[in-house]
Formats: sequence, structure tokens, C-alpha cells
Amino acid sequence: MSRWTPRMPARCFVAAVFLIAATSAVAALPPAAAPADDTLAAARDLYASAAYEDALAVLNRLRAPDGRPDEGRAIDQYRAFCLLALGRNAEAERAIEAVVAAEPMYHPSDADVSPRVRSAFSDVRRRMLPNIIQQKYAVAKAAYDRRDFAAAADGFSQVLKAMTDPDVVASANQPPLSDLRTLAIGFNELAVKASAPLPSTPPLPAPTPVEAPPPPRPVVPQVYAAEDSRVTPPVTINQTLPLYPTRPVPTGQGVLEVIIDEGGTVESAAIRSSVNSLYDRLALAATKTWRYRPATVNGVPVKFRKSILITLSPKN
Repeated sequence: MSRWTPRMPARCFVAAVFLIAATSAVAALPPAAAPADDTLAAARDLYASAAYEDALAVLNRLRAPDGRPDEGRAIDQYRAFCLLALGRNAEAERAIEAVVAAEPMYHPSDADVSPRVRSAFSDVRRRMLPNIIQQKYAVAKAAYDRRDFAAAADGFSQVLKAMTDPDVVASANQPPLSDLRTLAIGFNELAVKASAPLPSTPPLPAPTPVEAPPPPRPVVPQVYAAEDSRVTPPVTINQTLPLYPTRPVPTGQGVLEVIIDEGGTVESAAIRSSVNSLYDRLALAATKTWRYRPATVNGVPVKFRKSILITLSPKN
């Protein structure tokens, strides 16, 4: 049998003390941090609390290629906000370009961002919108050419709406956008008319046993022309023909006839001698905006038939 010595329980006692201390230390450690809440709402809250680096980290993790398009635009918007707040202007500009390309009509809300952020968005939009508008016009024109008139009308309407945006209105009043607006107005009217459903044929009335008397003959106002010596011809206020939409401009000549009513607007228009099919349509569309001081006979406004000679040449 081994002999007991007093040193053996001392060593066991020391080991027990160390074991208890280690166990207590492990128990006192805080639980492992939960993974970040990678949601757009969490990123917005971090941005609102000025934790821009943390918000940007969440947004970068959220940029999944299979995400929803509407959420993707919101992620790019808040990435731009964070990058601007952090002074990373070049990266912020690229993020803003992605936002404008996906949603050209987007404006940051005054309640959400500072004037500096709104100014940065305006600078990018002023640079990008003219090209985006021309691209949208080309898409709408292609739809018109393949006779998809509903899509064409929607596309031309978007082009005209975009030209009223405050960030592009100055460019829209100068070529090439001003010429594009004239074309978009004309093609939009043609597309709307072509896409309108045909009116349904009303049912025939039931026959009546008693023959109705013939209706009175309507009084048709006389339409005067330049050869009538009694009439004072109308005075032109606005009679602007559109520019030819492509270059080079072909050579051609035609005659457009309009009926100017008693109020000085164009009641009807017709091509009497064609220039070409494209320009004929544009010229007819332009007549809807023409204005005159009406023709008169003895001081009384009357209808008037006017012929306009159209001449196209490469100098136009």
C-alpha cells in the first residue's frame, strides 16, 4: 500500500481551484455577436443614424444579381447617399449613374437628403438625360415603324414628359432635343390616332310606320379663297414647318392645303401634292399648332382655303 503524504491533496486542491476559475471565466464571456441584419430597412436606419460605413457594408452585401429591380434601385440610391456622405465622390457618381440609368425620372426627396446630395444627382441627370431621351425616342420610333402604335404612343409620351424635367428643360429648348420634340409631337399624334379602337357601329333604328319628313338641309359656311375679291386673306401668326428628321435632306416639293376657320385655327389639312410619305405626315401634324388672324368679309370672320408650297433641299 502507498504511503499518504500531505503534498498530494495540495496539488489536487490547486488544480480544482484553476478549473473553477476557468469555468467561471468562460461563463462570463458575452454570447457571440449575431450576424448583421442585412435588410434594406436596416441600411436605411444606419444611414439615418449617420453610420455610413456600416450602412454601406450592408448595402454592398445586398447587391445580389438576382434581387428585385425595385429593391436594386433603392440599394443604389442609398449607396450613393452613403458614398457622398463619406466623401467618396467618384464612387458616388457611378452609383448615381446606375440610379439614373434605371429610373431617369427619379429625384431624391427633399426630406431624405441634403441639398448637396440633390445637387450631385442634378449634375449627373443634366449630363445623362439628353442621351437617355434620344434613346427613348429611337425605341418609340422603331415601335412606330413596325406598326406597334400603342407602344409607340407610350414611348413618345415618355419622351415629351422627360423634356419637361427641370434638369433637362434648358437642353430641350436647343437642338437636337428641340427638333426631336417637334418630331415626337407629330409621331405621337399619329400613333395615338392609329392605336385608337374603331368606333362600334350603332344599331339601326326600328322602322316607323309613318315616314318622317326630310331633315332641313344644313347651312354650310362658305369657304373663301384668294381669288375671291371680297375677302381679306388671313394673317399668319404661326405657320412653322418641321425640320426634316434625317440627314441629308432630300430634294422635293409639294403642296399642302389648309382650311382656316373663323377663329384662326386650322380646321382641316390635306396634301395636294406629296413631298414624300414621311414628311407629308410631319407637315400635317404640324398644322395643328398653326395660328392665324382669320380672313374676313366686310369685317366678319370667314373660313378660308390656303395653299402652302413646301420645298425641301439639302440646304434646309
